[in-house]
Amino acid sequence: MIRILAVDDSALVRKLLGQVFAAEPDFEVEFARTGLEALERLAEFAPDVVTLDVHMPGLDGLATLDRIMLERPCPVVMLSALTAEGAETTLQALRLGAVDFVAKPGGAVSLKLDEFAPELVAKVRSAAKSHIRPTLRLQERVRHRIGGSPRPRVRERALVPATGAGLVLVGVSTGGPPALEHLLTPLPATFPWPIVIVQHMPATFTGPLSRRLDGICAIDVKEVSEPVRLEPGCAYIGRGDSDLVVTRRSGSLCAESVPSDPQHRWHPSAERLVRSAMDVVPASQLVGILMTGMGDDGAQAMTELHAAGGRTIAEAEETAVVWGMPGELVKAGGADYVVPVQKIAERLQKLTP
Repeated sequence: MIRILAVDDSALVRKLLGQVFAAEPDFEVEFARTGLEALERLAEFAPDVVTLDVHMPGLDGLATLDRIMLERPCPVVMLSALTAEGAETTLQALRLGAVDFVAKPGGAVSLKLDEFAPELVAKVRSAAKSHIRPTLRLQERVRHRIGGSPRPRVRERALVPATGAGLVLVGVSTGGPPALEHLLTPLPATFPWPIVIVQHMPATFTGPLSRRLDGICAIDVKEVSEPVRLEPGCAYIGRGDSDLVVTRRSGSLCAESVPSDPQHRWHPSAERLVRSAMDVVPASQLVGILMTGMGDDGAQAMTELHAAGGRTIAEAEETAVVWGMPGELVKAGGADYVVPVQKIAERLQKLTP
């Protein structure tokens, strides 16, 4: 049984959440109307997951999240508005320790419940099995783990740097923004290869994420909304709700945002990104990285990249919020290296010229 504490000041939203969770046989749910009420319920109810509204009177969502992570750390899924302000707040929540977020549909939520409910249920289930990532305030203290299974052994490939021009391909989902900080902030402005990134996230959120990372990284970080030539010392994040592909134009590598392909479940699609890159770049000149995220997006394509002579890195289970995507790569035998998130940048630099 998954115990859920749903925190929202709106009686209508609480009613709708109750309907969604009541339809699941393994969910037990209680409600809180305010942040202070939620904090009082934590010890008594001991939830496995908290769903938390961003905007509440008094103690707002961010302040409540901060207190939860200090007083009784547990997985938190934020309910966020699909607005620029909502995106900025949600990114801050992920840095404070929230596992994931669900974007509330615009307009009357009740009219869009059929499309909202499956995503919410899937993310709550995933959160219940997640690792709580250390936050800015808790640091290593909150490296708490829920669930998990034995990790397959990996025979690591020798660390031989590539030569010449190449490309780094990154796929990430649940828990991605903090993981991307760990990957990108240690890299110098002179990093020799372009980095192309797909983060499962709505279009409203990928722009603010790119701007935030650009402000804290030595390399340039850009959102791809139109065709752009790939340059060393730059990272390119695919626009949400679309797919990101690598092409070759007039002899130069480019990244393009294209309409999402319905044959892929998650978008932007890591699977589609990797396959497009393999069509125009020799596998030996590609490094694929799969980090935290539920599902298996990118695992099959990166396994094929590994078999073709490319190098692949999977985030280690002990640091992944959800060891879905990287775990599937490891289980398929497609990971050359399994590395904690804090050391992926170091490993990447050893694999590039």
